[in-house]
Amino acid sequence: MNQYAAVQDAPAVPILCDLRSDTVTAPDAAMRGAMAEAEVGDDVYGEDATVNRLEATLAERLGKEAGLFLTSGTQSNLVALLSHCARGEEIITGRGYHIWKYEAAGASVLGSIALDPLEVAADGALESDAILGAIKDDDPHHPMSRLLTLENTHNGLAVPLDRCAAAADAARGAGLSVHLDGARFFNSVEALGCAETDLAGIFDSVSICLSKGLGAPVGSVLVGPQDLIARARRWRKMLGGGTRQAGVLAAAGLYALNNNIGRLTEDRMRAERLGQALSPFGTVQQATNMIFFTPRGGVTPALQKHMAAQGVRLSGATGTTRLVLHKDVTDEGLNAAITGFESALS
Repeated sequence: MNQYAAVQDAPAVPILCDLRSDTVTAPDAAMRGAMAEAEVGDDVYGEDATVNRLEATLAERLGKEAGLFLTSGTQSNLVALLSHCARGEEIITGRGYHIWKYEAAGASVLGSIALDPLEVAADGALESDAILGAIKDDDPHHPMSRLLTLENTHNGLAVPLDRCAAAADAARGAGLSVHLDGARFFNSVEALGCAETDLAGIFDSVSICLSKGLGAPVGSVLVGPQDLIARARRWRKMLGGGTRQAGVLAAAGLYALNNNIGRLTEDRMRAERLGQALSPFGTVQQATNMIFFTPRGGVTPALQKHMAAQGVRLSGATGTTRLVLHKDVTDEGLNAAITGFESALS
């Protein structure tokens, strides 16, 4: 299943509920107002006050020294990997993690960094023994193991703090640094009921996406030690990620941090309700704001077209589909989705 698969036909009716991803959220009127009123400057010169405030805000909240605003989660992860590792060194990651599966091997293509993917446990973690077994001896036949990357959430699973810490401790004991792809960091914090610093404190660097559950239109922030962020800033420039008056985008991120974190519980509760409604019709795996649903007979193009006719948009994946709840799914939209599935699958 490719979660990025999309139905190609244009919707025949207005969309009431788009379940493809939480990346489809649009900025609301209040967020657009914050963007319109943003104080801006040239960020390449370090003069955009709103970008600077966003970077400092997230760094302080997560207990890190510095932050860097980037255009996407993929770019944020990439500059982190390039900043942690040199040519010929190695990253240990998970086979199902976004860094391995959906980022086009950027660290290898652009940084000559090896990636060694391990099997991901059922709870989304990497096993400490597997990490230790993957770390290479100091031998010229092998790349030098330099970095462990974890993911939280993973497929919606909020990985427990003790599992993250055990993996990080194993890596650090062998001299590796540890990075978190925290694209849905705040979904994890909400589900785990922990402080933001409890999760972030396990890692040397953390990438936070603003355009998923938080509902901003674009952007991620990388936080970590001052020296790492300085290297990341240089990499961002080399990758063409330097921006000018980017405060209009950073303002959306600040608005999201101030207004959209507390409502993530709503997404999880709606996902639980949808999962319960779907359970009579097939296999349901639900965690935080995501559901992986395999109806009896699988997801088919006919089911996708039926749902589209009800105003409910699914991805183009067949067999199993990922359903993602987010701030733009209203109770009306959720009811339309439940009614649509029930009428198609009963």
